[in-house]
Amino acid sequence: MRKERILIVGANGQIGSVLTVALRNIYGQENVVASDIRIPQEISNSDPFELLDILDAQQLVRIIRKYQITQIYHLAAILSAKGELDPRHAWDININGLFNVLEASREYKLKLFFPSTIAVFGGDTPKHNAPQNTPLHPETVYGISKAAGENWCQYYHQKFGVDVRSLRYPGIIGYESMPGGGTTDYAVEIFHYAVKNEPYTCFLKADTRLPMLYMPDAIRATLEIMETPAEKITVRNSYNLAGMSFTPAELTAEIQKHYPDFTVNYVPDFRQGIAESWAESIDDSLARTDWGWKHDYDLVGMTSDMIAHLAV
Repeated sequence: MRKERILIVGANGQIGSVLTVALRNIYGQENVVASDIRIPQEISNSDPFELLDILDAQQLVRIIRKYQITQIYHLAAILSAKGELDPRHAWDININGLFNVLEASREYKLKLFFPSTIAVFGGDTPKHNAPQNTPLHPETVYGISKAAGENWCQYYHQKFGVDVRSLRYPGIIGYESMPGGGTTDYAVEIFHYAVKNEPYTCFLKADTRLPMLYMPDAIRATLEIMETPAEKITVRNSYNLAGMSFTPAELTAEIQKHYPDFTVNYVPDFRQGIAESWAESIDDSLARTDWGWKHDYDLVGMTSDMIAHLAV
């Protein structure tokens, strides 16, 4: 059995920075190579790191060969809100970058993790308990690219046997870093204002309900699906993944239990339209059946833990 050597593409991002630490705790620091287009601010000589523009296929292959990589976690992407500002660039990064990773995974027989998103759902998706199998008519370039990416991942599995696994992440909430241009960013930003006793201006309406997941659950789900025996993985495009669903008003009310004087103003912008095209809750029963997925954090537990880490 070969020793696992892991490459994380897009390691500086909201999920990547936390996942890197988790993987190094499991596989050893020297066996997990982080990569991104910029060197992170905090890095030691013992942290394997490589500069990588995911559109540079030759550099990707050089890193795979140099470290004898066996698994790739491909996290590099332009997210929903930022993607709408430059759709062609977002498509280039999200799709052509994925092609480079898929081709490398095919050639070097690598296990691959590809993160998808609830942004693949569109206005005709059922709002409540969006099913695993439903028409995907996304309304952002981010969602369009992820829906296409899901199909390409399934194709590479069926055609070439690439062992690709994928999750449709809901909004991810974590205290470790600020988010990077998504429509659910408010659910992280709001905590940073609350602990500083500053009013927050939310870019979504107070009653906009969206699916969310706390970072520890997101990381655990990612690790669990990658560790699951291949014969138990029945979905090779992307599994629905759910934790909790809430509105900005409900989150504010929970935060006010800790900070009674905290206030929020609601000034919806273009992200409101994006949010309204998504489902309000997700049916992730297939993930629970196939590989035993179960979330730990609800709104109350997540809020308490976020504040405990930020208010120090």
